[in-house]
Amino acid sequence: MFTGLASLSSADLALLAAEASVSKAWPFEEARKLIARYADGFPAHGVIFETGYGPSGLPHIGTFGEVVRTTMVRRAFALLRPDVPTQLIAFSDDMDGMRKVPPHLPNQEALKAALDLPLTRVPDPFGTHDSFGAHNNARLRAFLDSFGFDYEFLSSTQCYRSGRFDATLRLVLERYDAIMAVMLPTLGTERQASYSPFLPLCPRTGKVLQVPLTARDPAAGTISYADPETGESVTVPVTGGHCKLQWKVDWAMRWVALGIDYEMAGKDLIDSVSLSSKIARILGARPPEGFNYELFLDENGAKISKTRGNGLTIEQWLRYAPPESLAFYMFQQPRAAKKLYLGVIPKAMDEYFQFVAAFPRQTPKEQLGNPSFHVHGGPPPAYAPPVSFALLLNLVAVSGASDAAMLGAFLKRYAPDCDPAGDPRLKAMVDAAIGFHTDHVAPTLKRRAPDAREAAALRELADWLAANPQSDAESIQNEVYEIGKRHAFEPLRGWFQALYEILLGSPQGPRMGTFFALYGVENSRRLIADALSDTVVAGA
Repeated sequence: MFTGLASLSSADLALLAAEASVSKAWPFEEARKLIARYADGFPAHGVIFETGYGPSGLPHIGTFGEVVRTTMVRRAFALLRPDVPTQLIAFSDDMDGMRKVPPHLPNQEALKAALDLPLTRVPDPFGTHDSFGAHNNARLRAFLDSFGFDYEFLSSTQCYRSGRFDATLRLVLERYDAIMAVMLPTLGTERQASYSPFLPLCPRTGKVLQVPLTARDPAAGTISYADPETGESVTVPVTGGHCKLQWKVDWAMRWVALGIDYEMAGKDLIDSVSLSSKIARILGARPPEGFNYELFLDENGAKISKTRGNGLTIEQWLRYAPPESLAFYMFQQPRAAKKLYLGVIPKAMDEYFQFVAAFPRQTPKEQLGNPSFHVHGGPPPAYAPPVSFALLLNLVAVSGASDAAMLGAFLKRYAPDCDPAGDPRLKAMVDAAIGFHTDHVAPTLKRRAPDAREAAALRELADWLAANPQSDAESIQNEVYEIGKRHAFEPLRGWFQALYEILLGSPQGPRMGTFFALYGVENSRRLIADALSDTVVAGA
């Protein structure tokens, strides 16, 4: 998916970098925040980006969105400051206690017995890894690798146990009162009485405990609490994996300990980002740059919820469209609420290819605003399918093409130079069009009969096609326009709406001249004749 800037000359890179310094494309705006952050000079290790992941479930389309958007910012920064190294950390919160058992998992009884254990100590219900956390971490890494992301994976458990967080954890203990002053006003009265930023791991059971502290010793680096089952006083160090932190404090601690410079988050975490930023400052560090992206909506405008199952899975998207089209969709207006459902896939794929096709003709300024530049981290690989995915869907609908060979034959007649069988990208589009139509379009199609004016216009169109059988798509399109005008369709889009509903059974459709040329004049005339026969039946 990512081709990068390696193919560009130094002169071209310099020209693009100059344009990028003022580009209004959001990845460049974000990248300039990082340049301003280090106006006095960058650290030797460069700039560190982070994305977070909760491994109590599998990676999903939101995971992809956060990583691909962060990668877009990272690549924009690299164009502006190629001399500064960058790193992307994919961080797994796998030391969190498992608070509930997901109902869809096997071995429910074994999982129930492991409640409150860190995810990396919960048995793997699938039996493939040492723990449930390790299983889902492996799925995350395989997921990210499949898209070609460049990242370093970090495990919360490993960071806590290895001592990587020790110095910052002792700092949290030292500044405990200031952190509590930030956190307590955000909690209810009952929660305030028991809250502590530290969650000790019980030496007796291994469970992650949410208990009030009875004592703390910053000099020794220890906390004390009463065992909730035995009542005995227990003292444990806050270092070495004997404790973890409540997540908002944990987030801030991680920023400080790992030196995170950039992390984005969903709009639902705005308050959490604000709190964690305050805590990071208490710990003596500057919180990372970033922005809050808007969450997705379903087809009806409701928020997507895993519990309700009203979202779109990444597997569903990739069944019908390449990952570049999904990255394109993620690039578009990240701060605006967008609907994410099956119906957006054809449009996203076609628009992606339109931007790819436009790229060579654009100025450097326009290229930096072209989504395909950010999808690929540089100039996109040149590719222009002979027809749009939407047009393929309409062709499947009217032709009844149920296999790739039949659909490929239509394509070869329309575009003789294309290779529906030998071009992997075109073959994937053809297969996807057949699958998408069968799965989601066919059940919704309902052709209607034309009224008298529409029938007259259709007869004229059929006669013109019979008299001009060798016409190309543009000539046919022009005549379709003229027929609509002659039959007084006002506005003219009403004529095209009628064509879509009568011939295709859909409220929207393709450029009709292209469609008729692709489907063939004789086939198109038969399609119109079938529609006109419905008129006779309807008027009988």
